[in-house]
Amino acid sequence: MVVVPCFNEARRLSPQGFLPLLERARILFVDDGSSDGTLGLLDQIAEALPGRASVLALPENGGKAEAVRQGLLAAIASGATVVAYLDADLAAPADEMVRLLSLLEDRSLEVALGARVGLLGTCIERHPARHYLGRVFATMASLILDLRVYDTQCGAKAFRATPLLRAALAAPFHARWAFDVELIGRLLLGTQSLPGLSVEQFVEMPLQRWTDVPESKLNLFGAPSLAFEVLRIHFALRRLRQEQAAFPAALPSPQDGS
Repeated sequence: MVVVPCFNEARRLSPQGFLPLLERARILFVDDGSSDGTLGLLDQIAEALPGRASVLALPENGGKAEAVRQGLLAAIASGATVVAYLDADLAAPADEMVRLLSLLEDRSLEVALGARVGLLGTCIERHPARHYLGRVFATMASLILDLRVYDTQCGAKAFRATPLLRAALAAPFHARWAFDVELIGRLLLGTQSLPGLSVEQFVEMPLQRWTDVPESKLNLFGAPSLAFEVLRIHFALRRLRQEQAAFPAALPSPQDGS
C-alpha cells in the first residue's frame, strides 16, 4: 500500500497520474487537515476506485511527517506486507514507485529509497540551487546516520511492513520535513527488543524521472528550518542510542534475587 500525504492539493492533484500505480498497489491518500477542496476530491477518487484507493482524513494539519506516519501505521494495520509513501505532486511519477516496489520485492531487502541522481539516460530536472543545497543536506544526514546515503529527502520510499517498522513509527517524529532521516535512523538503531537493520538491508534506486515542482511546499526559504530539524534529529537519535545502551545495565542481576 502506498501512502500519499496531501495538504491543500485540490488545484494541482492529478488523479490520472496515479493510474500506473493503481495497477500495481493500493493507495491510501492522507488528507492532512486541508482547508480547500482536497478532501472532497480524494473522497471522489476513492468512490470511483473501490478497493484500490482509500482516504484517511486527519482532523487538523500536523505536517507531512505526521501525515506519513499516520498513513504508514494505517497501511500496516490493514495487513499490507509492503508499505511506501509518494509525494502528491508526483515530482517522482507513479511508475517510479512501481519500479521501487518491484525492486524491494525482488530482492532480500527491507528498505528501498528513490534517489535523484542525474545520470546519462535519465531525466532529473532540478533547480540548481535546490540540487546543491540538497547535497549539503545529504552530507549532514549521512554523518548523523553514519550511513553512506545519497538522497534522504526524495519523496519516494518503500518498506517491508515489519514489527521493527511499526516500532519505528510508534512515536511522532521530531521534524515536520526531515523526518525521513529520523525514520532511517530509528530503523538502523532498532529497539531494546528488536535488532536494527544492517546497511545491506537498504538500497537506493536512481530514478529515471524527477521534476522539481515550482509550488512545492518545501523551498529554499525553508533551508534554515531544515538544518535546525537535522540538529533536532541528531540529538533525538543520540538520546535513543544512549537509552538503549543503558537498558541492560538497568536490569537486575541474578544476585539481586528478583
